[in-house]
Amino acid sequence: MEMITILLVDDHRLLRESWYGILNSDPHFRVVGDTGDGMEAIKLAKNLQPDVVLMDLNMMPVDGYEVTKQLHKSGSGSRVIGLTMYNNVISAKRLLALGAMGYLTKNSSKEEMKEAIMEVQKGRKYICKEIKNVLAQQELEEDSEVSLVSSLSKREIEIVQYVKKGFSS
Repeated sequence: MEMITILLVDDHRLLRESWYGILNSDPHFRVVGDTGDGMEAIKLAKNLQPDVVLMDLNMMPVDGYEVTKQLHKSGSGSRVIGLTMYNNVISAKRLLALGAMGYLTKNSSKEEMKEAIMEVQKGRKYICKEIKNVLAQQELEEDSEVSLVSSLSKREIEIVQYVKKGFSS
């Protein structure tokens, strides 16, 4: 297996240094650069042409969403995996729509991070287990809401609509 080159982008130096140590200790990976600045990340990605960019989403003044969009538009060939502390589905969908190939929360394990990098390098999208669990929970809640509404009589639905308008029951 060919070594996967990685660019680390996060505005927290300690996280970059930790990821650097984790990834470079594995013979499958080689970190070729790191930065805490979104604009510099775009330049580094163009110059270094890493296989994968691990991208923090919450940076200033240019956030990871914009950097991902710029990298995708430039056709750099680097595959972006977003890394964030937020476990909401909307952020994951937004990032993937901008051209990212993966989404991890910072609660993900180092094993899951390595798995995501390998999957994305193979051209497959990767969503972390935490987001998959949130999606599954939302799906279950939506199903139960639909079944609750469908179990109401026509009159009960009518009363609910009046209550929503501010009338008393």
